[in-house]
Amino acid sequence: MGTIILAVVISFYVAQKIAAPLIEMRKAAEKITKGNLEMRVHLEGKDELSELGQALNHLTEELKKQEALRRMLTSDIAHELRTPLATLKSHMEAFEDGIWEPTPERIRSCHEELERLIHLVGDLEQLTNVESPGFTLRKKRECLGEIVEQSMKAMETAFRTKNIQLKKVISTEIPVCVDRNRIMQILINLLSNALKFTPPGGTVSIEVKEEDGKAYIIVKDTGVGIPASETAKVFERFYRVDKSRSRKSGGSGLGLTIVKKLVEAHEGTVEIQSNLNEGTRVVIMLNKEKPADCKQEGHGQHTN
Repeated sequence: MGTIILAVVISFYVAQKIAAPLIEMRKAAEKITKGNLEMRVHLEGKDELSELGQALNHLTEELKKQEALRRMLTSDIAHELRTPLATLKSHMEAFEDGIWEPTPERIRSCHEELERLIHLVGDLEQLTNVESPGFTLRKKRECLGEIVEQSMKAMETAFRTKNIQLKKVISTEIPVCVDRNRIMQILINLLSNALKFTPPGGTVSIEVKEEDGKAYIIVKDTGVGIPASETAKVFERFYRVDKSRSRKSGGSGLGLTIVKKLVEAHEGTVEIQSNLNEGTRVVIMLNKEKPADCKQEGHGQHTN
């Protein structure tokens, strides 16, 4: 009889020992689902329940970070949209009240604001696509030099119009396993940036080389450059080095963010080296072709 009572007591104790942390985690999960992202569980030990509690805390921390990013992005988008919309509103009111005549110059100004809005929305769509869980690369075997040449041809007229020399240095044929369209998107973004901030008579060059089993794309310009202290921030959303630049000259502030996301999706790296009034150098590193990665055309790779 005593043995049965002892077994019941021990069973009750063990059940309580197991149930207590589970109840605490359930209550914490309920508060988290209601938006309390400061909630944490405090479990001691190194058993499975403690590991589950740590996982719940880690999940809550990640949710908190994502919520902060969401709020910041919403605020940034609102800020970016406010200026062109306010400009358009003031122009329309001036036309309506008869203060301004709808001259071709003023209508062109409205058209430019609309173009900037369209460009901003397009960049946001691209960034959302790249950051979505279902984003897929269509990778196949490509010659990196051919992709660079195609990208340069797409930008050739714009460079000629602004009287900026566009040069290439391709030392050898380098096979890579990449999504051709995405690499072109990266290059056109970088060339557009270089074109925007290089004065007439300047030079923009693209070098393709192989080193230590890696493929490198180097885009260098003789433009206005940026302070070395700012280079780490240029990949942030909506970041502009010169806050006084208009959105017309400064762009949407999303181009380099998209570049970084696409390079990372290819398991590569991108870095910027620049000094004010000395030009800018962007270095992209990609892995060379791996047969296992390119068994068939259209091989997909997911990225977060």
